Amino acid sequence: MRLIQQNPDLSAYLGADAAIDHDHPRVRATAARLRGTGLDAYSYAKAAFEFVRDHIPHSHDADDPWVTWRASDVLALRTGICYAKSHALAALLRAESIPAALCYQRLTDDDGRDPVVHGLVAVRLPGGARWFRQDPRGNKPGVDARFSLAEERLAWTVRPECGEVDYPLLHAAPHPAVLDALKAAPDRARLWRTLPTELAATG
Repeated sequence: MRLIQQNPDLSAYLGADAAIDHDHPRVRATAARLRGTGLDAYSYAKAAFEFVRDHIPHSHDADDPWVTWRASDVLALRTGICYAKSHALAALLRAESIPAALCYQRLTDDDGRDPVVHGLVAVRLPGGARWFRQDPRGNKPGVDARFSLAEERLAWTVRPECGEVDYPLLHAAPHPAVLDALKAAPDRARLWRTLPTELAATG
């Protein structure tokens, strides 16, 4: 699939905002700890991915009621759904000047029912010309997502016959439908009933 930058200016994918707050001291400190004595960009990106995937439980898997959306809060509370974990990974990458985008899939049950939008991150290493999608949602039985700059190793591969979709747009900021759902939900139970089920083709 051809990934498309929503913003042609690559610097947009390094910026900080309310959700991807990589200027926050907690994000900076986490990035510095992951970087250690000086990893190269690839090794750091992989370390950041594995940290978010493995050390921040997906709130559904952990049955955690908290809803997080700011990267710094995800790191502080160590919880979040796929969107929030993607915000945290994007912030950690941008903190080390690695362009990071948010992107999405539409997933369904096996019978095509109960669609939901799933959040991913795309990374573009400095000096590189390509984006590579990564899925930090967290592994569990039946899910084995890995950091990869070759063949994608996402949690799920879409099934068009079920109405599933890979959205090609690379967003510099969280999609408004995603962010609105996160910010409005008082707890995960409410969030589960208000998650976006699809995104407009243009954004």
